[in-house]
Amino acid sequence: TALTLSIPEAQWWLREAESDLQAAHNGIWCCCPNWVLFKVHQALEKALVAAALCHDDTFQAPVELVRPAQWLEAVEPKLRVLAEEVEALRGCGVDGKATQHPGYHPFPITPSRAFISVGEEEVLKGVQGVLGRLQNHPGRV
Repeated sequence: TALTLSIPEAQWWLREAESDLQAAHNGIWCCCPNWVLFKVHQALEKALVAAALCHDDTFQAPVELVRPAQWLEAVEPKLRVLAEEVEALRGCGVDGKATQHPGYHPFPITPSRAFISVGEEEVLKGVQGVLGRLQNHPGRV
């Protein structure tokens, strides 16, 4: 879906990102790391969309997270290394598919068993840092 410049819509996406991040925090104590990682993925995706909406270009809603982070780095130099941060989170398991679908793992492993312990608190700190940078960049939401 193509998105166009809209600060009110960007703020709406950012509120949803913050809600997803809060849900991820709440999920730490449920011993379901795959769901925490999925919620972190959703928060990060929505925050990237919010930041993109603050720029004067049409933007395609992300399918994966690194490409929109690279795009934001290109249009906003103060966000340099954003793609690296997003890639690091992805390396920790932040993924919208592998955390939910058994087909992304060898049989008989399911997502709930693939993500036994992933350092959820560190992942949450990392994504909070990225969301903070996105909220505070010059074309901020």
